[in-house]
Amino acid sequence: MRPYQQQAVGRVVEHFRAGDDPAVVVLPTGSGKSLVIAELARLARGRVLVLAHVRELVEQNHAKYLAYGLQADIFSAGLGRKESGRQVVFGSVQSVVRNLDAFDAEKAGQGAFTLLVIDECHRVSLDDDSSYRRVIDHLQRRNPRLKVLGLTATPYRLGQGFIYHRHHHGMVRGDETCFFRDCVFEQPLRLMVKQGYLAPPRRIDAAVAGYDFSALAPAASGLYREEELNRVVAGHRATPGIIANVVEQAAERQGVMIFAATVAHAEEILGYLPADEAALITGATPGREREAIIAAFKGREIKYLVNVAVLTTGFDAPHVDLIAILRPTESVGLYQQIVGRGLRLAPGKQDCLILDYAGNPWDLYAPEVGAPKPASDAEPVQVECPECGHANLFWGKRDGELVIEHYGRRCQGLVVDSARSHAINSARSRAKSATSTPAMTQCTFRFRFKVCGECGAENDIAARRCHGCQTLLVDADDKLKAALRLKDARVLRVAGMQLEATVNGRGMPRLKVTYHDEDGATLVEWFALETPAQRGAFHAVFLRDHLRAPGGAWRPTSPQEVIDEQRRLRAPDFVVGRKVGRHWQVREKLFDYRGRYRRADSATL
Repeated sequence: MRPYQQQAVGRVVEHFRAGDDPAVVVLPTGSGKSLVIAELARLARGRVLVLAHVRELVEQNHAKYLAYGLQADIFSAGLGRKESGRQVVFGSVQSVVRNLDAFDAEKAGQGAFTLLVIDECHRVSLDDDSSYRRVIDHLQRRNPRLKVLGLTATPYRLGQGFIYHRHHHGMVRGDETCFFRDCVFEQPLRLMVKQGYLAPPRRIDAAVAGYDFSALAPAASGLYREEELNRVVAGHRATPGIIANVVEQAAERQGVMIFAATVAHAEEILGYLPADEAALITGATPGREREAIIAAFKGREIKYLVNVAVLTTGFDAPHVDLIAILRPTESVGLYQQIVGRGLRLAPGKQDCLILDYAGNPWDLYAPEVGAPKPASDAEPVQVECPECGHANLFWGKRDGELVIEHYGRRCQGLVVDSARSHAINSARSRAKSATSTPAMTQCTFRFRFKVCGECGAENDIAARRCHGCQTLLVDADDKLKAALRLKDARVLRVAGMQLEATVNGRGMPRLKVTYHDEDGATLVEWFALETPAQRGAFHAVFLRDHLRAPGGAWRPTSPQEVIDEQRRLRAPDFVVGRKVGRHWQVREKLFDYRGRYRRADSATL
């Protein structure tokens, strides 16, 4: 085994000796996940079930285990075998979920399964009724201490972000709701290429016209609709030139995979390729025909293999050294899976050429930040937590080297939970366990928050109940509705915010902040920044809420400094004022508003 594979196995064993939380190992495509699975199955003391979603992976993982000189069963209708009696079983999730009673300990004549390994585990849904979750629930009912391990090259799921909660480097990636709790080992793709374990990808911008998918929006499922894709690619005048360019670039290449947008698009592409050197596979291709085409491609009998979203995982043809992408990819995960088809090593292969004719924006080496991209010009930015020092990775924007905006809500850092660590280690001491591990919990610092009116606790901006006192938090719409009913209240739908350095009646310097709505109505705030106490108050009541990149170390000391750096500030969505005597005072400012009322920036012309 390679060093990183040994490390991965060691980390998994260490994790499951300490507890039962579901875990993830992240290994790039072509890094030998099946060898890691085989070694873990060999080391396991109890029964092991290894699941995959396609029969090619079931067969591949099974073959690696047999290479140890050991025997294992296969449970896959696609492979014509339904065996479940041995200690180790390799199965397809579709076959297993339809035959759960075959995995009862008493029927198999053995004990309950102790380890479940899921290949391509990013396919595990949060939905309790999904196939994987039904298998997990069935096995857990027979063994509540079932260990669940997932392996994947792309640990994120469309619409969800990262599939696990904590990373072994000491940070939070996904939500608390993630089924997988810990990523116990990750081997970066860049390091794999640098160490010579994978062929380097070489992406070039082809000097031919491509497709413009920029106007398309994914459906509610997160996927592009086929009819909309067809409107872009069907009969597109760029297609002949694109395929001519692919053929030209492939002159010295061994194997070419072309990823088309739709079936009609793929059939058109096939018509422009050398007839005796190309074939097409779609979801409707019959099984035997598909097997014959794949065998011909792997045997170098054909050079070009066109497909429509069917060869992104579980397909292994190491000689592939050119990937042509003629479709938009909905996520970085799909993009990485596509490119990964060409990164395996093979004799005579120097690199893998990536030709993208669809303008996909993804960086092969940079994963999603954990949430959908909030704006087209957003990029990953590093933001240090002022409380624990963790270097967070959020979507954000830069002005040169300065991070002027980020969309992070809570610090992703993990810190030691002293009370929980003491309780866990005391229990292990009583059980005479040699393992002593500090319990880690997510840092409590919030970059953006809403304050509970009852206890003052800072809550997530989407929270409905206070995490501190469980009081139902006042809804933003209710606040606006209540203010609109009052005769002495003024509610501004903020269209702009102006800053002015001025002086008060005694000639003292002040910062004047004016909010105005679309009709010209205004509300004003005044701030002094002369003393440390005044600057502290300014930070607490204004700066922390208005910063586009909250949590930073910027602490202005004069009104002019605030004005000079107003690019760092954002205006609220609504401001509520109350009349006190002859003057209006700002009482409430609403940021990150997502209610029924229209915001000023969403006005239509």
